[in-house]
Amino acid sequence: MASYCLTVARLQVVLGHGVRRLHVAAAYRAQVAMSRFEPTSYVSYDKLQSNVEIVRKRLNRPLTLSEKIVYGHLDDPHNQDIDRGRTYLRLRPDRVAMQDATAQMAMLQFISSGLPRVAVPSTIHCDHLIEAQTGGVKDLARAKEVNEEVYNFLSSAGAKYGVGFWKPGSGIIHQIILENYAYPGVMLIGTDSHTPNGGGLGAICIGVGGADAVDVMAGIPWELKCPKVIGVKLTGSLSGWTSPKDVILKVAGILTVKGGTGAIVEYHGPGVDSISCTGMATICNMGAEIGATTSVFPYNHRMRTYLEKTGRAAIAELSEKHKDLLVPDEGCEYDQLIELNLDELKPHINGPFTPDLAHPVSEVGGVAKQNGWPLEVKVGLIGSCTNSSYEDMGRAASLAKQALDKGLKCKAQFTVTPGSEQIRATIERDGYAKILSDVGGVVLANACGPCIGQWDRRDVKKGEKNTIVTSFNRNFTARNDANPATHAFVTSPEIVTALAIAGTLDFNPETDYLTASNGEKFKLDPPNGDELPARDFDPGQDTYQHPPADGSGLAVDVSPSSNRLQLLEPFDKWSGGDLEDMQILIKVKGKCTTDHISAAGPWLKFRGHLDNISNNMLIAAVNSENDGVNKIKNHLTGEYGGVPDVARHYKANGLSWVVVGDDNYGEGSSREHAALEPRHLGGRAIIVKSFARIHETNLKKQGLLPLTFSNPSDYDRIRPDDKISIRGLKTFTPGKPLTAVVKHSDGSEETLQLNHSFNETQIEWFRAGSALNRMKELQRH
Repeated sequence: MASYCLTVARLQVVLGHGVRRLHVAAAYRAQVAMSRFEPTSYVSYDKLQSNVEIVRKRLNRPLTLSEKIVYGHLDDPHNQDIDRGRTYLRLRPDRVAMQDATAQMAMLQFISSGLPRVAVPSTIHCDHLIEAQTGGVKDLARAKEVNEEVYNFLSSAGAKYGVGFWKPGSGIIHQIILENYAYPGVMLIGTDSHTPNGGGLGAICIGVGGADAVDVMAGIPWELKCPKVIGVKLTGSLSGWTSPKDVILKVAGILTVKGGTGAIVEYHGPGVDSISCTGMATICNMGAEIGATTSVFPYNHRMRTYLEKTGRAAIAELSEKHKDLLVPDEGCEYDQLIELNLDELKPHINGPFTPDLAHPVSEVGGVAKQNGWPLEVKVGLIGSCTNSSYEDMGRAASLAKQALDKGLKCKAQFTVTPGSEQIRATIERDGYAKILSDVGGVVLANACGPCIGQWDRRDVKKGEKNTIVTSFNRNFTARNDANPATHAFVTSPEIVTALAIAGTLDFNPETDYLTASNGEKFKLDPPNGDELPARDFDPGQDTYQHPPADGSGLAVDVSPSSNRLQLLEPFDKWSGGDLEDMQILIKVKGKCTTDHISAAGPWLKFRGHLDNISNNMLIAAVNSENDGVNKIKNHLTGEYGGVPDVARHYKANGLSWVVVGDDNYGEGSSREHAALEPRHLGGRAIIVKSFARIHETNLKKQGLLPLTFSNPSDYDRIRPDDKISIRGLKTFTPGKPLTAVVKHSDGSEETLQLNHSFNETQIEWFRAGSALNRMKELQRH
């Protein structure tokens, strides 16, 4: 019996389109090119099926869809210990994707590994380094000039080591993956926390740090703690003003920013079929905001249609043949079950300052008045990796058209970010872009832009209290515009557009009226838009660079004098003893995301230079001693200074240090710089109440000790001027707590128990000084 390998499927796609249509979409040509690269790494459904049957027989129970795909990628399905929430799985992902800000450090680490070429299909996507200023064309041109050194490095490193390169202007990594690389049953890891976007196409796509990506690119089994599975059963159907975004906004309100930690969120039920494929991707994308490992939807006809429309009809056909493999088993059990009736779901808007503060749109105005939040909407922003599909743009344009027909334009500033070059070209061809521009919108580059703080905002001064509404995924303090007084709310593109037209947060488009230019009162009709274009997608410009078959003769230059790029030096090994008398650098108070630990925005330009970017370490974290930011006491001098400056002074004087933190420490982005920087500046341990998943793993990868208080209230026993010794490292073993001896400045001491989640392999990383050091040790042996 023939094995239905997806490589064959891609070949069938190539041949079919070669006969039927000579002008193959540029993005699709890139997919075809990548399919010729390392074809054996593409998972075969037969292999997936075989592994699933092995595991199902061993566990003797029905499997969730998440389990089928994850366990179907086990390195050793016969012998792998499987216990949800407890054991570590060794997995073989199918491919790797990296955005340009994290790819710099990932490729620098891969170069340090000494390996000649990546072992699985991998791509780099240039989307993070383009700052929004005046509009797409000028902003893109400026970015190419300003970031030329970095783009050249990524392009040449990709060519040398066999990594595909999507040039600046191609679009946001997650939209490119959805259009080209995701498919039902694939396992993909990406160096961005919103990689789960691919779950909208029935894929298991997981956000990781660069060191994890290096493992997979090196052909090493990738470790993941066996995830629990949270089921979300959807009934009813979406209609009217309610959109797919409202599903995840509601779920975020239920689970909070840490409720999904260590779990995959699996959507199922009859309500799924009322959601488009790109709508499902929106829901999975923002699952990162509840801490979920990833999110996924079962295969259905909406996915088949999307695959066909994006040039992958043969893959759709294979998925259809194996659809029983791509849905949960009947009778499977979830660790937690949430039920959501889409008939009853109302439009939501979440914020400010945290993505889990959920409000129905009908109520947010009243809540804002009670809390003193500014009602005037200064800027409405649609797009981002979460909501930039053809359907999103069409529904927003339908509202803009109604306003224009009544002689209105947006009262607020309005920006539009297409998700990819293909989306940009298609909405331009089909008239959506003109409508959105005519209503007052500025079409930005196909990039992340304001969503990640790449926004040269000039309409308000820093510190000025104001409100913005976005269709983005995150709204942490100062994330979008570096202004801590900006109240950012996340919602659907439809609600953003309506609020930008009305100009006020307390406008409810389901019940409230607008005033036309002739004085007539009118209500906006509910938004509508095609799920996919009636004609084929317009590919736009070809922005993909395929690596040569042999790049061994190519050079990758990194200038020693560069302030953007820096080759890495290995971190020091564990000394062999306990860590004694370490100074507390800072005791962090409250929420501490990776934005607090390693800010983005203007700092993105240093993502390839560890020493330079370390100057932003913890500069946004709140010091419990004085409630200030970037103001801590240097206990060697007695003076106060910035966090990075004090850390550098301690390191120069041979004083190791620790950070003490609160709950869900390190939530948000996958950026491993938040782990690299503390390690580079002399940190040894991070001790907190609880960690976010990706950040905890990143700390382990870099040889740091992420530890949690056995009793969370012990956080209150720590004083900012304490010294801490961590003991028990000579007998460091999985499941065995370590001991902290805390020395107070008054001479008294306390002993606390610290828990950890290290397994044997991760303990070897710590002893070697980092996961990369351990990889090199194994190569030598």
